Amino acid sequence: MEKRKRNIQIKFRVTEEEKQLIEQKMAQLPTRQIGAYLRKMAIDGLIIYTDTTNIKEMNKELHSIGVNINQIAKRVNETGSIYEEDIKEIQERLNKIWQLQRTILLTLP
Repeated sequence: MEKRKRNIQIKFRVTEEEKQLIEQKMAQLPTRQIGAYLRKMAIDGLIIYTDTTNIKEMNKELHSIGVNINQIAKRVNETGSIYEEDIKEIQERLNKIWQLQRTILLTLP
């Protein structure tokens, strides 16, 4: 019985399209062994993670502003007047969005 250096086997499934993509990427390298390629990618491959928390928060604020604008438009259509408090609230929320957007842009690589 032969003793292997690599004696632990890891298996995973892919779709036909994923297999073709793997083969296309493998073709760019000198290796022809899929095991060697996948091992190298799993150990040394680059993973890019983007934290989208700020973007989600900004989207939440945008949605909230949209809801407020719809409520204000409904009230204006019913009464024919607009309240200064409503305009101030929208301006404050817009300022918060601008701040979030600046923060997002500053954190990008």
